[in-house]
Amino acid sequence: MTSTKEEIQVSYDVSNEFFRLWLDERMHYTCAVYEKDTDTLEQAQENKSRVLYEFAELDKTKSVLDIGCGWGPNLEYITRRGIKEAHGITLSPAQTEEINARNIPGLKVWCTDYKDFAPPNGMKYDGLVSIEMIDHLCSPAQAAKGQAVDLYRKYFNRVAEWIKPGGLFAFQAILRNRVPRTKSDIADLKFTADEIFPGGLNPRLEELVMAVNPSFEIVELKTRRVHYGKTTAEWLRRLQLHEKTIIEKWGKKTYDDYVRYLSTCVRAFKNHWSSDVQMKLRHIVIE
Repeated sequence: MTSTKEEIQVSYDVSNEFFRLWLDERMHYTCAVYEKDTDTLEQAQENKSRVLYEFAELDKTKSVLDIGCGWGPNLEYITRRGIKEAHGITLSPAQTEEINARNIPGLKVWCTDYKDFAPPNGMKYDGLVSIEMIDHLCSPAQAAKGQAVDLYRKYFNRVAEWIKPGGLFAFQAILRNRVPRTKSDIADLKFTADEIFPGGLNPRLEELVMAVNPSFEIVELKTRRVHYGKTTAEWLRRLQLHEKTIIEKWGKKTYDDYVRYLSTCVRAFKNHWSSDVQMKLRHIVIE
């Protein structure tokens, strides 16, 4: 990954207890899918996992790898729904610790960079899932040099080696789109990139469409801009409910930084600076 292990720790290792205060009860840290106005954050995150489970066409006879599995909520959903074998990889020690503490039956997780991962015994998975992990693969400096599509293509080519011929990849990513026009908005986005998610950059949709070839074809594509706006607004609301606890345990700077970051996210999705995409990808086999 372009983001180093140290940078990943900045993003995700503040404290598992800290994130547990304001994420949903299973700790999804990615865009939820609100199918009804009455959906809670918990239900919307369950919806997201269902969409991806169905994109990968998983069932109790299949094997799956979750690339960038976070604290394991999506893998937990997959195992509850039914799977023969479930594996996950993350670069965060704190996330690995959380997953192992959950004791999810039949689940194996590795704390490793995807570039260094090799499926055990050379196995090929029936399906792949990756949720907003690709945001860590290209730095702003690399994108400025025109390297983004090549970096993303190397990723898709690499993971294609781990899937059975014709297998399905349920893929989700945050997208960058328009650039804000005011200095304060630009400063807030820069703060989020530099302080909360150092080393990473959200791809543009057209970059992903180019990069999936020649390994995958896009079977289905859904954008989720409005859904991510609602998700981040709910995270912000829950964070602010725990202001006193967060300041006491992690300091005022941590609280203020995360209020600024999440407030920026809400504006980003409202104003089309950012979006989110879910893709159903099929591994290309040329006969």
